[in-house]
Formats: sequence, structure tokens, C-alpha cells
Amino acid sequence: MARPTASMEDYLETIYELIQEKGYARVSDIAAALDLQPSSVTRMVQKLDEQNYVVYERYRGLVLTAKGEQIGRQMRRRHRTLEQFLRLIGVEDEDIIQQDVEGIEHHVSLTTMNALRRLVEFMNRHPQWLRAFQDYVRSRDAAGGDDPDADDEPA
Repeated sequence: MARPTASMEDYLETIYELIQEKGYARVSDIAAALDLQPSSVTRMVQKLDEQNYVVYERYRGLVLTAKGEQIGRQMRRRHRTLEQFLRLIGVEDEDIIQQDVEGIEHHVSLTTMNALRRLVEFMNRHPQWLRAFQDYVRSRDAAGGDDPDADDEPA
């Protein structure tokens, strides 16, 4: 079966989080979490039900199927790994972190995610390497930071 769309993945991640937090997920909870209209959420939940990611009963709520739970868990793990990575490399603004994670998480291959996860784990287990990177960034910032006119190619 085809992979779920990025939008479906966002819904599955949100449903997974709600169930982990509250023990259940209702259309109104999902709509509030995603800042969407309940009617839009109902349409997507019906699609997720048709594709066997959730079991949805109108007016009763929904539960994730094993397949839906697996994707929700994977998306939550991707999201957290990317948040941790961005914080490790010095991104401090939470709005930017969330915006960037939302832009990245659906487009990164499993191979790249595993490499990022290993890097995050390594940096957390070896704080001397993290400090060395932070010192490097501070020295670059003190020297005037990055040249905004430079191309995007690494030196």
C-alpha cells in the first residue's frame, strides 16, 4: 500500500500524541490540536479509516490501528529527533524549530533520519564534542558570523 500523505502523517502523529496524553482522541481534540475546523478533521479521519489507519465511529471517537499507531509513533520520533538536532546546532527560537521540523519531517529519508538520530545520541553522550561545536559557533559569531552574500555551498 502507498505511503500516507504528509497531511495524513500529521494527523496520525497528533492522534498518537493525544491518545498517549489523554487515553483517547476525538475529532474536537484533533481539530483543536491542529487548529482546524472539525468538519475538515472529520473528512480526513474518514479517509484514515478507509485506509485502515484508524477505526472511526461517528460520535464515539477513534482508535489507531496497529498500522496507524506505528506511523504515529514514527512521526513523533522523527519530530523529536529533528527538534533535538536543531537545538543541538544552536537554533533557539521555538517557533523556528517547529516551523523547520514541520517542513523537514515528511521529506527526510529513513537513512538520513537514522544518521541524524545517531548524531543526536552521540552529541548527548559526548558533551565535549557538543561544547567544541558550540565554541566553534561562538568564535564564528564573534568574527562576524556567516556572510549573508556567500553561496550555500560549504567551504
